[in-house]
Amino acid sequence: MAVFEVYGGRSLRGEIAVQGAKNEALQVLCATLLTGERVEISNIPQIEDVMQLIELLERMGVEVERIDGSTCAFRAEHIDTTFLTSEEYCRRAARLRGSVMALGPLLARFGVGYMPKPGGDKIGRRRLDTHFLGFQKLGAKFDYDANDNFYSVSAKELQGCYMLLDEASVTGTANIVMAAVMARGTTTIYNAACEPYVQQLCRMLNSMGARISGIASNMLTIEGVTELHGTKHRLLPDMIEVGSFIGLAAMTASEITIKDVSFDNLGIIPQQFARMGIGFEQRGDDVFIPQQKHYEIESFIDGSIMTVADAPWPGLTPDLLSVFLVVATQAKGAVLIHQKMFESRLFFVDKLIDMGAQIILCDPHRATVIGHDHRMPLRSTQMTSPDIRAGVALLIATMNADGKSVIQNVEQIDRGYQNIDGRLNALGAKIIRIED
Repeated sequence: MAVFEVYGGRSLRGEIAVQGAKNEALQVLCATLLTGERVEISNIPQIEDVMQLIELLERMGVEVERIDGSTCAFRAEHIDTTFLTSEEYCRRAARLRGSVMALGPLLARFGVGYMPKPGGDKIGRRRLDTHFLGFQKLGAKFDYDANDNFYSVSAKELQGCYMLLDEASVTGTANIVMAAVMARGTTTIYNAACEPYVQQLCRMLNSMGARISGIASNMLTIEGVTELHGTKHRLLPDMIEVGSFIGLAAMTASEITIKDVSFDNLGIIPQQFARMGIGFEQRGDDVFIPQQKHYEIESFIDGSIMTVADAPWPGLTPDLLSVFLVVATQAKGAVLIHQKMFESRLFFVDKLIDMGAQIILCDPHRATVIGHDHRMPLRSTQMTSPDIRAGVALLIATMNADGKSVIQNVEQIDRGYQNIDGRLNALGAKIIRIED
C-alpha cells in the first residue's frame, strides 16, 4: 500500500497537461465489444481503473494492441462468453465499477451478459436499477442471484421501444444506448443523461455505423442497425481533473496554466469557480489561473449564503463537490455544499476539521464551510484516502497545510489521477511516494 508524504505551504508555477477523461474511457472501452473490427482509442489515461478494464477485456478475448502510452487498438472478434461465468471474471469485474458497462454491448451482440456486484468508491448507495429496467424494456430477461450477488441478462432479440428513465443516470444511459444500437426498430430514451461522456460515446457509435440522434439533449432516438464497424476515437480531456487543478491553484496561491482543456465541454465548472471568487483566464483552449492570495465567495442576490450543489448535466458534476468543499476552507465567506446524489461522500470532512477547517456537517448530504481567507493554513496531519475524489481533495488540503502530512491508501487516488505526484512535483510541489 503506497503512502504520500506531502510537504505543504509551497506555491506552484508552470503548465500542466490534462489526462483523458476517466468516465468516458470506461464507456468507450466497453463499446469496443460491439464489433469484431478494429477500434483505435487515443488519449487513454494510464490510471488503475482503466488499466484493470483493459485487462478484463483481454481476458474476455479482445485483442489489444498497445500503440503508445495513451493509444490502444481493440479487436473483439473472438469473445469467450463462457469466461463471463468464471471465477476469474467474477473476481476481476467485482473490483471495478466501470465493468458494469460491458453488459449492454454483450447483450446487444451476443444475447447474454453477466456481472457480479461491481465495486468502486464507497460513497453511498449506487443502484443499478436504471440499467436493468432499460434492458427489460428492450425485451431482455433479467435475473439476480442474491446469494452470489450475481446479475445476468439475456435476450434472443432486442426490440426497440420508448422508455422514460427513472433517473438521468450517466452509466445507465450509456449502457442502454449500447444495448439499443443493434435492437430491431427504433428506441427512444427520454430523461437520458447528456453529459459530455455520453455525447462522446454516441458520436463514437455513430462513426461505427449506429444511428443515434438527439445527442447532447435528454431525448435520444436510436434506429437499430444489424452491425457496427471499426473506427478511431479520441477521449476528451478529463473535466474533473481540470476542476481539481483550478481548486489546487486557488488553495496554494499558485500560478498555473492548464493546457488543452476543451473549454466548451467544461459546462458550468468555470462559472462555479468564479462564484467562489477564483479568477482565471481562458487563453485559447487553455485555462490560466493567476496567483491569488485571497478569493471571496459570492452571496445570492438577496444576501443569503451561496449553495453549491450537484445536478444532472448541464448542472455541476458531483465528482467535483469534494474539491469545492476544500477550496472553500480558505476562501473569504461561507458556502453550503449540498451533495444530493451520494449520502456518504461528505464523510471525509472530519479529516478537514482535524486540520483546522471550519466545517459544520449538517447531515449526510450537506456541509457548511466558513473560510479562513488564507489567514491561517490548515494543519498537517496523517490520514487515509477514502475514495478517488475525496482523496484528491485531501491531497489539495495537505498542500495548503504547513509541514509534513501523510496520506495512506493513495491507490485510491491512483484509480483516477495519472502520476499525480510526478506532475505536481514538476510544478514545484514536494510529494514523496513511499511504497509500503
